[in-house]
Order: sequence, then structure tokens, then C-alpha cells
Amino acid sequence: MNGNHEIEGKCPSGSFAYTIKSGDTLFQLARKYNTTVAAIIAINPGIDPNNLKIGQVICIPKAAPTPSCPNGTLYTIKCGDTLFELSKKFNVSVEAIIKANPGIEPENLQIGQVICIPGKSPTPPVPSCPNGFLYTIRSGDTLFFLSQRFNVSVQAIIKANPGIEPENLQIGQVICIPQVTPPVPSCPNGFLYTIRSGDTLFFLSQRFNVSVEAIMNANPGIDPNNLQIGQVICIPQVTPPVPSCPNGFLYTIRSGDTLFALSQRFNVSVQAIINANPGINPENLQIGQVICIPQVSSVPPTPPAPPVPPTPSCPNGFLYTIRCGDTLFALSQRFNVPVQAIINANPGIDPNNLIVGQVICIPQMAPPMPPCPNGFYYTIMAGDTLFFLSQKFNVPVQDIINANPGIDPNNLQIGQVICIPRRCVVYCY
Repeated sequence: MNGNHEIEGKCPSGSFAYTIKSGDTLFQLARKYNTTVAAIIAINPGIDPNNLKIGQVICIPKAAPTPSCPNGTLYTIKCGDTLFELSKKFNVSVEAIIKANPGIEPENLQIGQVICIPGKSPTPPVPSCPNGFLYTIRSGDTLFFLSQRFNVSVQAIIKANPGIEPENLQIGQVICIPQVTPPVPSCPNGFLYTIRSGDTLFFLSQRFNVSVEAIMNANPGIDPNNLQIGQVICIPQVTPPVPSCPNGFLYTIRSGDTLFALSQRFNVSVQAIINANPGINPENLQIGQVICIPQVSSVPPTPPAPPVPPTPSCPNGFLYTIRCGDTLFALSQRFNVPVQAIINANPGIDPNNLIVGQVICIPQMAPPMPPCPNGFYYTIMAGDTLFFLSQKFNVPVQDIINANPGIDPNNLQIGQVICIPRRCVVYCY
């Protein structure tokens, strides 16, 4: 028999003819007709499973009815099985198997056929499953398929089901699918974090400024390559201990500090600072970290206190407190005011040394109202341009510019008051 059956009469007993349609695969057909890929291939010698042709006629084995098996166990026929081999495997006579399966054809066992093996429990006992859920085996299930479906390893399923036969799952058999939820770790020196989609230990180490190794140490048994969404881990707080400093003074790291800058500031070598602070990471100083600055002379130096500029008056603006990362340029862009205007509003400010917590004045930029003897005042609204206003009021753009000395046509401010000159049809006097 070849793989292209033209009429149903050529299919052997216990099967039927099927015409291949677009998209068909042997796997889909096996699941649809409650059989196996191996059974379809066995009944269609010469078929190419990877090159089914639309219109090709193949034979599909009919699913044999599942026999009752009150005093035994159900078994699914595999390639190579014979009643003699099964009798030896299960320590039961061939006659007993035939008797337990009325109508069976001993010389024509079908791959995927379910038969009753007498003398054993009908199904394996239902396992306890305190850390998972029970699942009933269906046709086509394998441990690998279940591991992919429920995101748990095959080995974990086997461990949760002592005595399971991975290669002989029985339809109707109940097994335990363990839930892989790592326990919540204790976290006395940090905080708990719930893993989200895309998280990696490297990403978390960068986000929370702590090494990957420190996270792993705080979470014994964690699998760095298999973080689970919803898994709770401990993010340790890395707070360097305050060092002893008998021959120097303690200094608290501020934004922008480096060991080189501190060595220049306090006239002490970088190596001396490192020696005075065992375990310090020169490339990863933490704001608020306390370190020891060793003395280089018999008279201990007094570290200069950081200057705290006074709060400026700000009659035409508002007060702003400097935060980490602020620059005058960034503030000028944020509040739409020139850097020079901020400097002018804050006499004595050092643009290159803003101090976190420093209070400065952000001036409000309100262009002065121009004189407008031969026109009328207009307040700029969102979306206004000089071209739009020239069209609206029937006056040339250049006339508007001439009536408003110093106006910036490309930077009109909402709320800015400008003069719209009246256009004279005849000479104006």
C-alpha cells in the first residue's frame, strides 16, 4: 500500500480514508481523530509526514473504544508491542489479556489502541499535591508537553509524582503539576521586590545600585537565568559601614565627589584614602557614604563646611530648591527662561557648583508692554505666530515687528502683550 489511497476500500479494517486539506499536519489529524502520529504513519507506508499534498488520500486509524477495566489498568499500545511482550512485562498471561479485551485482534494491535491489562489497579493512585494542582491526563499528553504548558520542568513533575512512568501516561490518570513559586526570602537589611516581565539580575543591580553577587547572596537558591514573573526576591541595601578614623576625620560623600577630587581638596593621596577605608570601591562611591580622610600632618585639618548660599529674594518669580542632577541650563530649558536671567536673579550664584538643597530664584519672563499709540494691545495665546496675527488683523508681519522693538518672532510667549499697529489706507496724521 502506498501513501496515496484513492478510495476508502483500500484502507485496512479499523481505519477510514481522509483527503488532505490545506494546513493539515499529521499531528493535528492525530489529535483530531484521537490517534497518534506513529499510528497514522504505520498505516500509510511510504507517506512523507513533512510533505503532505493537498488532495492526497491517506488512511486514519479509527479510535478503538476504551475497554472497561475494573480490575486492572489501561495501557496504550506502542510501536513493537505484542500481547506476548505485554504478558511478560506485566506478569499476566496472554489469555488473561485477551479475556479482558473482548473483540481484540491479537495479531493486529494498533498503535495508540487502548487495552486493559488485568490484575493491576485501574489507575495509578492520586498523588498528594500540597504545592500545586491535580491534572487529568488526556489523549496526546506527554510530560514534555505539560512542562511547556505549565512552565515547570519535566524533572519537577516527575519528583511531584513518585512512581510515575513518563513513557506510559494513561488517559484519565491524575498527576500533580507542582507550582514553581520560590519562597519569599527574609530580607532584614533590604526590601522585597516582585519580579516583572523583562527583569534580570543585571538590570536590577543597575536600577538599585547593588551588585548582582549581593542580590544572589541575599536570595539563596535563586536561579539567575530563570526568574519567574511574580517571584519575590530580596534587594539588599548596600550601606557601607562607618570606618574607624583615629588619625583623621569622617567625611560624608556628596554628589560629584571622587577620591581624586577629595585627595586634591584635602591634600592627601588617593592611596592613603583607600588604605584608610578597607573595602571601599573607588569607582562606586555612594551619596551619604561616610569615609575616613586620613591626616597628613600632626594638626588635623578641619574639613570646610559646604557653603549654603542664602535664600534670594524673588519678587518677580518663584523659589526653587536644587535637586541632584540640576544645572542652570536644564532649569532654563524647563522653565523657559535664559540662563543669564537666572544668574541675574541670584547674585553670587556659582553656575558650576549648584548644591543639592540650595534655594534659588527662577524669574518670570514677562516682556515689557511696548508703546502702542497708533494701534491696540494683544495678548499672545497658544498657537499664535506673527504670520497668523498679520493675516488675522490684515497688517504686514514687518509692521508688527517694527511696532514691538526687541520682539523675538520665533519665541512668542503665552501671555506676552504686544502692539498690533493699525494699517492706514490713506496717509495717517
